[in-house]
Amino acid sequence: MNAPGIAVRPTSASGALARTPRLRVVSATDSASSAERSFDEFYAANVRGITVQIYAYFGNISDAQDVVQEAFCRAYPRWETLRGYDDPVAWVRRVAWNLATSKWRRMRTAMKFARKQREEHIPGPGPDHVALTEALRTLPDRQRRAVVLHYLADQSVAEIAEREGVAPGTVKSWLYRARNALAEQLTDTPRGEVNDA
Repeated sequence: MNAPGIAVRPTSASGALARTPRLRVVSATDSASSAERSFDEFYAANVRGITVQIYAYFGNISDAQDVVQEAFCRAYPRWETLRGYDDPVAWVRRVAWNLATSKWRRMRTAMKFARKQREEHIPGPGPDHVALTEALRTLPDRQRRAVVLHYLADQSVAEIAEREGVAPGTVKSWLYRARNALAEQLTDTPRGEVNDA
């Protein structure tokens, strides 16, 4: 019995070689190396031309080389079929163009998304905001908390008193003192003349 992939000349019944045309012994590896050589030659002859075409489309040589390389990688396992085509270069070129178009669309979509995600310019704090922040830092902690909770978080005096565990009158006192201290720092209003807002 012959090994798979080996073709030999037939023999006569007596065991002598029959007078038939000579058959060449061909192994599977010979056939594979022939296809491989054929593909290598095909690749060498066409890679540059297809890359130039895709580069003209992309404008980026690195992306063009990646796409063309992928197209040839897809052609290699199909080479036995492709090399029988009238124009195997057309198949590889079409695959490269399809890959390039897909990549370009993905890049375009990503760019659109990135443009939409750009942060809008938010101006920094104005001088009044900076002055108020600095003035708030000078207040004692409880007064500062009372001002922030009452005027910025819109909590009532009763809610602040409950949160801080003090009487509502104490919270009113903190707010009064804080308003006077802030007014003194932020304006030329003398102490004690600030209205309860």
